[in-house]
Amino acid sequence: MALSILQISDLHILPESHNTLLGVNTEYYFNTVLDLAFKNHQAFDLILVTGDIAQDPCIKSYQRILARLAQTQIPCLCLPGNHDDLSLMQQVFNSEQVNCQKQLLLQDWQIINLNSQIIGESGGYLDDNEFNFLTDCLKQYPNQHALVAVHHHCIPTQSTWLDTMIIKNSPALLAIATQFPQLKLVVSGHIHQEMDINAGNIRILGTPSTCFQFAPLSDTFNIDTQMPGYRLIKLQDDGSVKTEVNRLTGVLSELEFKSKGY
Repeated sequence: MALSILQISDLHILPESHNTLLGVNTEYYFNTVLDLAFKNHQAFDLILVTGDIAQDPCIKSYQRILARLAQTQIPCLCLPGNHDDLSLMQQVFNSEQVNCQKQLLLQDWQIINLNSQIIGESGGYLDDNEFNFLTDCLKQYPNQHALVAVHHHCIPTQSTWLDTMIIKNSPALLAIATQFPQLKLVVSGHIHQEMDINAGNIRILGTPSTCFQFAPLSDTFNIDTQMPGYRLIKLQDDGSVKTEVNRLTGVLSELEFKSKGY
C-alpha cells in the first residue's frame, strides 16, 4: 500500500503569532495550509517539515508549532533550515510524535533526514558526518527504497541569487545515488517554489513555502503573488513516486514588494 507524506516547508514562524514578514502573517498561513491539506486528504502516514521552521528562532515560536503539529496526531519529522536553531528544535520537538529523528522506516521505504545548515550562513553544505550517516543507512537497509530530505536544494533553480545558496557539495550527494539505486527521491525546501526534476535515477522535488513565494527565474531577490501551498508525496511499493502540489486560492495581496530580502 502506498505511503502518503505531507511535505510542508519554510514556515518562517515569528516570535509572536501576530508578527509579519514581508507583510505576511506567516503563522496564519502555516495554519491555513495545514487545514487545506487535511481538508483535501483524509490521512497521512507522515508529515515532513523541511526547514526554516522559524524565522528568528526562540522557544515560544517552536512551542506554538509543536502544539499545532501535535493536534494532527500524525508522526512529524522536522529538519533544520538556515534560519533555524537545531538545539532549540531538538529541545522542543522531542516527543514520540513530533521530533528531529534522522531515520525512519516505513513499510518498504526509509526516510533519511540530512542537515545542510551552515551556522551563520544562508547557503548549504553537507559535512562528512551527514554523508557517512546517509551511506550507513543505505548500506544497512539495501532492500528499502529511500527518500532523502534536506533543506537546501541540490539542483540549480536557474534563479541566480537562489543558486548561490545551493548545497556547495551537491555533486557528492548526487553521486551517492549512482552507488545506491534504492535511493529514489530527494526532497528539499528553501527555494519557496515548485521543482520536479529527474537527475539520473533519482527524482528531485522542491516545494512551495507555507508563507510567501520566490519568483522563478530571477537574477536577484524577487517575490511573487502565488499563494502558499504544500506537497503531497505518494511512495509506492515498487519504488515509484507520485506527487502533487496544492495551494490556497487567490493571490497574496499583502506582500511588501519593496523589500530587498528577508
